[in-house]
Amino acid sequence: MPNITVYGAGSWGSALAVLMANAGHQVALIGRNPDEMERLKKQRENARYLPGVSLPPQLLPTTDLKQLNADLVVFSVPSHSVREAAQFVKPYLRQGCIVVNTAKGLEDKTHLRLSEVLKEELPHHPIAVLSGPSHAEEVARDMPTTVVVGSDVKTAETVQDMMMTSKFRIYTNPDVIGVELGGALKNIIALCTGIAEGLGFGDNTKAALMTRGLAEIARLGVALGGHPLTFAGLSGVGDLIVTCTSLHSRNRRAGVALGQGKPLETVLKDVGMVVEGVRAARVAYELSIEKNVSMPITEQAYKVLFEGADPQEAVVDLMSRGKRHELEEVVEMSWLR
Repeated sequence: MPNITVYGAGSWGSALAVLMANAGHQVALIGRNPDEMERLKKQRENARYLPGVSLPPQLLPTTDLKQLNADLVVFSVPSHSVREAAQFVKPYLRQGCIVVNTAKGLEDKTHLRLSEVLKEELPHHPIAVLSGPSHAEEVARDMPTTVVVGSDVKTAETVQDMMMTSKFRIYTNPDVIGVELGGALKNIIALCTGIAEGLGFGDNTKAALMTRGLAEIARLGVALGGHPLTFAGLSGVGDLIVTCTSLHSRNRRAGVALGQGKPLETVLKDVGMVVEGVRAARVAYELSIEKNVSMPITEQAYKVLFEGADPQEAVVDLMSRGKRHELEEVVEMSWLR
């Protein structure tokens, strides 16, 4: 039996399976489409998601759920599928095996973080969250990458020991809330950065969105129980930088198309993969109202995505807001008086 199984054969799941198989693990990569998995097995390549990347001999593409009997199971499914996937695989998991979630999002109706969803569905399994600046296309090609795993100390260090390689460096962080929220909320800002690019704006605008976007990510994250320093780390500013600037970023690409005037439905179809920032914008906007947290960029993203607001007008609204201190939360400190 494999000692690591990846459930979900998209780009990120395939990249992690390649990474760990190249590191010497026996890895099962489980997908739900028998024909597609048979092609992977024969061609030794996931041509749809990772063209040009060879699948190592230690990697078994399969639909056999018995392969979930592993020491460590990596969930690599879209955020909206996490609960259903957990329910589906639960009978096949080895007792007490660690479950690592890699999706970056929030559950729509419940507003739960995905680790909370997994704890509800898999209460007898240690849960960890893997996040950070890590495009699948680069990880699969063994380019140096650093990520963070959020969990209790014992679980996080076990994941670190099993998954870290000379090219894939893993840090640990007990602040699961902050790690998850940084990874989920940065997708909204990446959408907005893409929209700005699509409108023809330059680097000044993108830098402003990233900087002020990080401020509101941290603001909501702290309100929900995260530690402020986490948002200055890999799952915060690190993931924000790569998702807002990389050509690999589907959230950025979707934003560019929206800025160029394409309707959301067409954009999502053209991207061809899940754009997590769209769902995240709705949940984050609702949470900002619930927690009374100021998130002006997220608010404008919500209006553009779900209320048909014009992106140009959204920029005007952002730039025309009342005067503020940059450090609004510490405005009462003595050195500002």
